[in-house]
Amino acid sequence: MNYRMISRIVGLALLIEGGLMLLPFVAGLFYSERSWEFLCVALAAAAVGLLFVLVKPKTSTIYAQEGFVSVTLVWLLMSVFGAIPFVISGDIPRFVDAFFETVSGFTTTGASVVNNVEGMSKAGLFWRSFTHWIGGMGVLVFIMAVLPMSGDHSMHIMRAEVPGPVVGKLVPRAKETAKILYLIYAGLTILETFFLMAGGMSFFDALLHAFGTAGTGGFSTKNAGVTAFNSPYIEVVIPVFLMLFGINFNLYYLILIGKGKEALKSEELHVYLLIIITATLSITAGITGLFGSFGTALRTAFFYVLSILTTAGFTGADYMQWPQYTLIIIVVLMFIGGCAGSTGGGMKVSRVMLLIKNSAAEIHHMISPRRVKKVRLDGKVVEDGVLKTVSSFFFLYLFVLFACAFIISFDGFDFSTNFTASLSCISNIGPGLSGVGPTENYYAFSAVSKYVMSLTMLLGRLEIYPIVITVISLVKRK
Repeated sequence: MNYRMISRIVGLALLIEGGLMLLPFVAGLFYSERSWEFLCVALAAAAVGLLFVLVKPKTSTIYAQEGFVSVTLVWLLMSVFGAIPFVISGDIPRFVDAFFETVSGFTTTGASVVNNVEGMSKAGLFWRSFTHWIGGMGVLVFIMAVLPMSGDHSMHIMRAEVPGPVVGKLVPRAKETAKILYLIYAGLTILETFFLMAGGMSFFDALLHAFGTAGTGGFSTKNAGVTAFNSPYIEVVIPVFLMLFGINFNLYYLILIGKGKEALKSEELHVYLLIIITATLSITAGITGLFGSFGTALRTAFFYVLSILTTAGFTGADYMQWPQYTLIIIVVLMFIGGCAGSTGGGMKVSRVMLLIKNSAAEIHHMISPRRVKKVRLDGKVVEDGVLKTVSSFFFLYLFVLFACAFIISFDGFDFSTNFTASLSCISNIGPGLSGVGPTENYYAFSAVSKYVMSLTMLLGRLEIYPIVITVISLVKRK
């Protein structure tokens, strides 16, 4: 394994993080705060990163194993450094809580341990939401977009960091792909910021909510979440943009190069939109009586369907007061998640489609053993290797989910709390049911449970394999 190249990649990531930490430092100065902790940690991260970068590799070539190990180490170290300013400033005094909050931010989970969000410093709030934006598309994808990396082999990094069952190139070079992805990502973020400001939000609130929407993370600047702004307009703008960020970014590229018809033929897109429409109307039917009008119920249902399906986890009304069948719909949406190649978490719509299609093909084969029915997606035959990978991922996903639920159950919370907290972490959502519902948070869990859930969030964001491969690599080395 090319350890020197791994060291260089980790070093570049820490240098980038050090540079990005200057933004909350400047934000703190703008609001007349003493945000020196961000400057100090930025310099420390940059210094450590520089030491790693100075280790010159004999070759810049990396393969799948190096890509997976690099991504895992980058996310772990960035989370550690990212947590330190919260501790120093006193915004989140305990390291375990700061680490949990930072991992939740970078993985775009949005699960929080902060009881008084509005009591945090402006610099802390900025960094807390900015981690969503950094983690949404992936920090190593950002590095590939702005710095020269190992050309043809850097696609292995994108495979480890960009979510979805299949990663394809938009253009021949991964570096160009990364540039395109980030230009689209940044463009939509800026556009949403303007739309939110048009609805009465301050620039600071609009920008931070745009960060949370873009990364489908869900951190808010208010204790009451989006409902604190008391604006039906904002409660429509945010889910509309969540819907856009939950779509495969490859489709946006096709539209940009004039292949809009091809993009609109995406089978995954059709199913994604169908899920949104069906879930929204189903929930609306059950809560209209609670809200007194069809329009308010429809807007609220639309907000929560997009918030949960895209795994953003923005909170509004307390859905724990809704009919039981609507909570079942919410849990199902937590499993599904956004589209492959989007910033959303969860299983991904395409994986769910492939699991269903593969099961249907197996049933068909049992009925007619002599007839072979191939699984197709967008009219193309899906290779058996991809189907095996999807099935394997589904098993590992369930294993991590139940393992996390089992471990945190020793804290004494009820089954609904433990199960949906674990599901929320592996799917990178944020809120769950009962003790982790929309009006609650994760503060009451023990330190052990918080570290376990932090690991679960990382496993969910990196889609399990990079961390598993990293552990296996380290064990083999010993």
